[in-house]
Amino acid sequence: MVIKVFIANQSGSTAIKKKQQDVLGFLEANKIDFKEMDIAAHEENRKWMRENVPGEKRPQNGIPLPPQIFNDEQYCGDFESFFNAKEDNGVYAFLGLTPPPGSKEAHQAAIIQNGEIPEDKEILHLRRASEDQLGENNEMLHNHYERSTDINENIGENKTAKDEEPPHQMVDLEDAEEESRKPESPPDGEPVEKEDKEEEEPVTEDEEEHPVTEDEEDEEPVTEDEEEVDES
Repeated sequence: MVIKVFIANQSGSTAIKKKQQDVLGFLEANKIDFKEMDIAAHEENRKWMRENVPGEKRPQNGIPLPPQIFNDEQYCGDFESFFNAKEDNGVYAFLGLTPPPGSKEAHQAAIIQNGEIPEDKEILHLRRASEDQLGENNEMLHNHYERSTDINENIGENKTAKDEEPPHQMVDLEDAEEESRKPESPPDGEPVEKEDKEEEEPVTEDEEEHPVTEDEEDEEPVTEDEEEVDES
């Protein structure tokens, strides 16, 4: 069986050229034997392609555009069908070929053959995205827990260091207050001046009753001669 790819080498459409190159490049990369069928240079190739493309695959104007893919005379599909098969890892089934051992498509074929239904691609993608998101959330929670633990440890260390610190600062303040209350001592070598404080004599009851006036304080004391004259 030979894969036939109907193309137009002299097409003026950039989109058609790109689609043709995508199909041919994939077949070459996966070492799949194929044959190019140019419809621009050979009219018989154009005629054969138009006659063998199924009616449901024809566009509205009735003229199918390249690239069109066949397996010998069996129609495989156009570029859109090829692209979808490639996205679903089903190109070999699309081309009617047996997938090589060890490929993803061979693994899926084995699952289907054993009666198991492979997971839908979209469901598988959503499951992987959920697992990735769950892993990211767990990592964020773990990092947050580690940061919280470090902060608590730092707070505990600071509190312990503060409790172990001796209360020398408070003692120093008390000593400073006591020193400020003491009188300043004179410099070395200077005599200390003592303030003589006369003790006030207590006042008796008689003195309180007869207080001394200013006139009495001014009177002079009487001498012995004056006392004798008075007596005579």
